[in-house]
Amino acid sequence: MEIVHTPVLLNECLEYLSPEGEPFERDAFMIDSTLGEGGHSFNFLSKYPGLSIMGVDADSTIQSRARERLSPFSSRMQFYNGWFNDFYADYPLERHPDIILFDLGISVFHYERSGRGFSFRHDEELDMRLNPSAGESAADIVNSYEEKKLADMIYLYSDEKYSRRIAAAIVEARRGGKILSTKALADIIYEAVPSKYRHGNIHPATRTFQALRIQVNSELKRLVSAIHNAFNVLNPGGKLGVITFHSLEDRIVKNYFRNLGKQCVCPPEVALCRCEGHPCAQIITRKPLEPTEEEVKQNSPSRSAKLRVVRKICDAGQMRLEGVEAL
Repeated sequence: MEIVHTPVLLNECLEYLSPEGEPFERDAFMIDSTLGEGGHSFNFLSKYPGLSIMGVDADSTIQSRARERLSPFSSRMQFYNGWFNDFYADYPLERHPDIILFDLGISVFHYERSGRGFSFRHDEELDMRLNPSAGESAADIVNSYEEKKLADMIYLYSDEKYSRRIAAAIVEARRGGKILSTKALADIIYEAVPSKYRHGNIHPATRTFQALRIQVNSELKRLVSAIHNAFNVLNPGGKLGVITFHSLEDRIVKNYFRNLGKQCVCPPEVALCRCEGHPCAQIITRKPLEPTEEEVKQNSPSRSAKLRVVRKICDAGQMRLEGVEAL
């Protein structure tokens, strides 16, 4: 089987999320919350023979590829098909993890092989759903949102400075018929922006496609509850790592981890401190780990990746999520 996705910050993950000390070194349990083609899991299982992993992914197609890739480790590998926020909200296992990893990037497989319109490099159906059997597609959004809502969504999730012009052009174009393909949408965006903007470092449709993907898959909304519930599921002394790829994701993770490291994390309406006045976590990465120049050279999608890691001290309970909510 040809593997098309290269896991980012792999060496950093293997080092900073390694099983440490007894009993972790001989019998550790990890949850790969975003399994994809199984790149991170494959390398963790290869390096740490005492480790077993549960791989979570909402996309059954890519998970089947991971099952094939990870078949040599069958006795140490389990799989869950579903969204990670649902998995952690109703945690289904008796055993709790010592290591949790979230890699929030979209697999190269989805861009190059899924046929679901994640990229405008191929003329495909405008879908973008990681779980293609549920929820509204990108085409549903493009063809139904009123202009202001569409513009607000594009700006919020991509910081696209021409979001108003793009939204207006989309609404005008769909009067002549539904916009159903990636090429059709990319062409509309290209014509909507000023000519000088068409020849920058990235294609003018890049940010709009990012915003649509985030909206379609509720990526930021899922993230807030998922990392909070995942932290509470983690065994004391265990480590939680999150790889982000854009500023909105990183802001959520950074603020949440910062709150975990505070002396008291109880909400203001709680009369008595329940966390006994000590932090819930040790922040292992005071600054995020970023790819080396060599990694970026070898794997360009890694260029915007950031890894943050904390070690759990105690549960965060109903810790206030102020400052980490999805915008």
